[in-house]
Amino acid sequence: MQKIVSKIFSVIFLLNLVLPLKAQTDNSANRTESFLTNGVIAHRGAWKKENLPQNSIASLKQAIQIGAAGSEFDVQLTADNVLVVNHDADYAGMKIESTKFTSLEKVLLKNGETLPTLENYLRTGMTQQKTKLILELKPSTEGKDRSLLLAQKVVEKVDQMHAQDWIVYISFDYDIVKKIHHLDQSAKMMYLGGDKSPAELKADGIWGADYNQKVFEKEPSWISEARQNQIATNVWTVSDFAKMDYFLAQGIDYITTDEPEVLLNKVSVKNSEN
Repeated sequence: MQKIVSKIFSVIFLLNLVLPLKAQTDNSANRTESFLTNGVIAHRGAWKKENLPQNSIASLKQAIQIGAAGSEFDVQLTADNVLVVNHDADYAGMKIESTKFTSLEKVLLKNGETLPTLENYLRTGMTQQKTKLILELKPSTEGKDRSLLLAQKVVEKVDQMHAQDWIVYISFDYDIVKKIHHLDQSAKMMYLGGDKSPAELKADGIWGADYNQKVFEKEPSWISEARQNQIATNVWTVSDFAKMDYFLAQGIDYITTDEPEVLLNKVSVKNSEN
């Protein structure tokens, strides 16, 4: 009898190991469980309410502090192949792709921060478990090869830092999207361009559709089509309060906004009503 009980416990133990692994490989489970909280994505961090620099470490910390499901940020490659966090192709009058990091870091953000490197940004984000890092790869102005080099360098840095569990990749460049998928087929990769249906994304192994609000307003059926195809949906950049209500009613997975505090309150109210 003791041997039978022991075998039963062994089977239960093995099932507890195997089942979570199965959930990790199930695309529908990934779509619904990949963000731990509320579907609110802070656009370039939570910067507006506290007047923080966009894409700064401070705005990331604030997004984490308020409990956003994700904090979006932009990554560029310097002339000496340092990955930095900045939205525009220029920084303080210097073209990032043509300037070495040693020159860029001399000009501080308005809160006194140095221009963040991707490594420092990831290090900060990895101190917690609730807010995903929504990493946008900005296409190069110097050609496709440089864009694909950016993708390679980003994936290498994420791998080096073992940061995969925190990252959702996004880009307007579909070749970057496919490159990321080629380099890491388990990566959560969302396309920003708005010209691919959910079925097309699924065929290419892409995890999600991250489209401008005008795209989903023109093609509202894509939200339900995405759900049927286990494709995640995000809409950007929604800072109009009525539009927030509209997309919440549509059942979209995630909303990127410059007003994450307002949207978090709306989500809380909606959840309390259900």
